[in-house]
Amino acid sequence: MSVPEGSAMIVEDVLDPARAAALHETLGLPGEPPRAGAALPPMWHRIHFWEAAPPAMLGPDGHPRPGAGVIPDMGLPRRMWAGGRLEWRAPLILGRRATRSTRCESATRKEGRRGPFALVQLVHEYAQDGALCLREVQDLAYLPAEAAPPAAVPPVVPDRAEWSVPLTLDAPLLFRYSALTFNGHRIHYDADYARQVEGYGGLVVHGPLLAHHLAALACARLGRLGAFRYRATAPLILGEAARLCARARPEGGLALWVEGPAGRLCMEAQAA
Repeated sequence: MSVPEGSAMIVEDVLDPARAAALHETLGLPGEPPRAGAALPPMWHRIHFWEAAPPAMLGPDGHPRPGAGVIPDMGLPRRMWAGGRLEWRAPLILGRRATRSTRCESATRKEGRRGPFALVQLVHEYAQDGALCLREVQDLAYLPAEAAPPAAVPPVVPDRAEWSVPLTLDAPLLFRYSALTFNGHRIHYDADYARQVEGYGGLVVHGPLLAHHLAALACARLGRLGAFRYRATAPLILGEAARLCARARPEGGLALWVEGPAGRLCMEAQAA
């Protein structure tokens, strides 16, 4: 999996309709799943382009160790998904071959009030038939092996929602989403690890899964998405009540967020 510094990692995949059908059923969506020849719905690209690493290349959190691919090793082993930005140029078509090119745009180690951390930005470009379909910027944080105490005051929701729907999640859904996205991060299926090593109150809901639900809510309001950005602000623990919320932005598009218990802001997003 390792690549020379500054170069890109290329992953090729056929966008298997069976995998899309499995995600459709995992999410409990109505109607028929998308079939070969259909456009891949926004955020569904995450179930494709797997990078399978052997056990010896995994870190203690279940992710591939930094230094094994495009992400340099900065001595901070625990990975956390912080957010991302996506721009769709054309739909990815199910049943056809596609490529993903990934490069590390930046990797910076910092010192904060809670100790050292690193910020990593990856740029993914997805193409079919030689044409760029989707450009995604992914923001990751890397943390020390020892978990720091949680932030004293979590952020609160920014505004009153114009539309909201309850978010219902359970342990099988988290496990199946981890499997479909080939995400080995143990905080999503190993409750003992999540509590004892990472310091969470239980299993953590995937940030990309929350973003997936917010993007689906935006599609229901706007139709086809051209751009979507999101930022994780606080963890949502499995079993906590949550809502997907949205309101119109004066400049166009939607502001969206995930509201946890007591108005806790778990994720914020914008869609256009």
